[in-house]
Parts: sequence; C-alpha cells; structure tokens
Amino acid sequence: MAAKTIFTQLPEERWLWSSKNFFIMPDKFPVSSGHLLIISKRPCRDYFELNEEEMTELPLVIVKAKEIIEQDHKPGGYNIGMNCGAAAGQTVFHFHCHVIPRYEGDVENPRGGIRNVIPGMGDY
Repeated sequence: MAAKTIFTQLPEERWLWSSKNFFIMPDKFPVSSGHLLIISKRPCRDYFELNEEEMTELPLVIVKAKEIIEQDHKPGGYNIGMNCGAAAGQTVFHFHCHVIPRYEGDVENPRGGIRNVIPGMGDY
C-alpha cells in the first residue's frame, strides 16, 4: 500500500465532486480563478502509476471539472497538466491533474502555452 499523502488526509467536505476513482477540489494555490485539481482516491505517485480503469475514467473527469468551472467562470481556454516526477516540478507525490482556466489577457502573450514552463521554449 502506498504511503499516506496530504491528499489522502483531505476531508470529503472539501470535495466538489467525486467518482469511483477520483475527486475534484479547488487548488489551494490557484494559478487562475477556478483552478481545480483532480485527485486519485487510490494513492499512486503520478499519471504513469494509474491503472487502466483510472486512465480510462480520467478524460471523463476532466470534462466534469470543466463543467464545474463553467458554472461560475467564463474562461477563453484551458491548460490541463500533470507534473510527473521531481524534475518536472512535482511536489506532492500523489496523482493529481490541474485543470487551469485561462482568460483573455491573463498573460501578455499566451502563445506556446505549457511550453513556457521552460523559459524561451514557448518562442517557436
């Protein structure tokens, strides 16, 4: 059994929605208004440790997160991301997927999107 993480200790009252394998909650340190996390109920390190059933369900849960965001927000786009491993910036080693709403004008030039994680790589 995997070790307990901060996510396994969250009270269900903080969950906005749940399914068999995941729950959705607001990010404690949001990048933008409406930023949500999809967190696996089963402790596993990252995306690559999800089982087949979890991997099949995840896209449906991402759509649900989008629906939840759009109840109160009107983003112009989304970034969907997972940090897998310390070198990729992962700090909580329990699977979670960020669903980040993006808004017109939230950055000067959004071109390159997630490629901007590494300075200069969004300029292509």
